[in-house]
Amino acid sequence: MSTKCVLIIDPELPLGIIANTGAILGAALGKLHPEINGDDIVSQEGILFPGIVNIPIPVLKSNAEKIAGIHSEASNTDNISVIAFTDCAQTAQNYVEYTESIQKVQTQDIQFLGICLYGDKKKVNHFAGDLPLLR
Repeated sequence: MSTKCVLIIDPELPLGIIANTGAILGAALGKLHPEINGDDIVSQEGILFPGIVNIPIPVLKSNAEKIAGIHSEASNTDNISVIAFTDCAQTAQNYVEYTESIQKVQTQDIQFLGICLYGDKKKVNHFAGDLPLLR
């Protein structure tokens, strides 16, 4: 199986929230799929450069409504990992508050700021193949 990874972020968000969304999704992806990270590297001077992701991750754009639809459909698709960053997470003061917020709300009422799709290339392309790059 050939794999692919994409981030899909709402371009209408403020620039800081877009950057934060990408960072959070990337960190969660690295936790869920540590095999995508390369080995640590030591420079000539002995400075450690911890391993970074060794696959391309294009950052695409779509509106919140379409992101929610992709999340819903992709979450029920085999061979794709779906990671979401939501308004519940962005506004929470800590992880306990985030957990409580997610557990109290219907998924249909969540605003998705961005998602990460990783898995079977054909299936990822099905959901994200027509989306433009976020620039």
